[in-house]
Amino acid sequence: MSARSLESLLAVMLVAALAPVLVAALPGPKIPQVVVFIVGGILIGPHGAGLADTTSIQLLANIGLGFLFLLAGYELDPHLFKEQSGRLAVTGWACSAVLSVGAVAGLASFHFIRDFVPIGLALTTTALGTLLPILQDRNMLAGKFGRYVLAAGAVGELFPIIAISLFLTKRNQFVALGSILAVGLAALLLTAVPRLIGHRRLRALVKQGHRATAQTTLRWSIVLLVVLLLAAEQLGNDVVLGAMLAGMVLRSWTRRTEMDVRPLEEKLDAVGYGLFIPLFFVSSGMTLDVASIAKNPFRLVVFLVLLLVVRGLPSLFVYRNVLPARRRVEMTFITATTMPLLIALTEIGLHDGVMLPSNAAALVGAGALSVLIFPLVAATLHKRSQRGPPDQEQLVPEKTVPDTWTA
Repeated sequence: MSARSLESLLAVMLVAALAPVLVAALPGPKIPQVVVFIVGGILIGPHGAGLADTTSIQLLANIGLGFLFLLAGYELDPHLFKEQSGRLAVTGWACSAVLSVGAVAGLASFHFIRDFVPIGLALTTTALGTLLPILQDRNMLAGKFGRYVLAAGAVGELFPIIAISLFLTKRNQFVALGSILAVGLAALLLTAVPRLIGHRRLRALVKQGHRATAQTTLRWSIVLLVVLLLAAEQLGNDVVLGAMLAGMVLRSWTRRTEMDVRPLEEKLDAVGYGLFIPLFFVSSGMTLDVASIAKNPFRLVVFLVLLLVVRGLPSLFVYRNVLPARRRVEMTFITATTMPLLIALTEIGLHDGVMLPSNAAALVGAGALSVLIFPLVAATLHKRSQRGPPDQEQLVPEKTVPDTWTA
């Protein structure tokens, strides 16, 4: 490793380490650390002070992206899709898809964009992996409302990921569909591993893996992530599909042990949120072309408004029979929050030459602002609702993310 690589890694790690300190020191409402990571990345990156470059930490940043979606997939309960929350989430995403088609058609008519598919998909995404620590810290994933949030977030990540693999590829659509099914089949086969090992042996393995010196379950979790990342990459799919499927497979493994899996979850949180995920967000900030946004800030404002209208607004109508008005407004801002998939979509669009660099920068900038503004608005509304008459739902404490992440 060169001295330049170590300097870049040191600068990125300093940003990650200083983020919770800055969040705690700043007055007023606590902003998400994700925003501090991105701003810090801008400051140290090639468009800022030039203290670090992305090529030196790209592999670690990609692992961070994988961990982000692994943890999102791990929180996804497949039974959600059989419940009303899952059906409403799919309906809401379908409404967003229709609105997105109209939005990109309107933008194209004004010669505002030429990159229909990546921008259209970007407007239908929800950053469940980014939202999880923010919402868990504020106890907003408890009870019935939490089920609706998790389902909407899962659909807002999983469906666009599948669409990316289908439509943002130079392969025939049938070949693309076949590759998605192949990765899905690989994930399905991996869920059968506990049966092959035997539940008694698996429980013994998990129990041994709790020891500090063994860490067996954590190592195999990382192996699972890398295997499905590699499978997705080899079959021409976006790696985030493999990462999310890895999280779903890992969830099926842990549930079959019928043991307390909190030690494993704590280790995954520590490795993911403590190291790799911050590296991903800092790296994302380093690639953000602030000068391009400053030249035409109107583009950023347009995309930010469209995220709220296209992805968020359907929640007001879809959940009208199951949630009170204030909770539906909270859902509007939660579902409109997006970030990681925007980065993936802009990278694909730029690589294929179908996305304007100015649109790519504005879209990622809008995603960063959505992470800063929308969850804060939702959390403020939620806090106010707690002071009034409680919703008629039983609040069940959820697993919390370490303070090192949420500060």
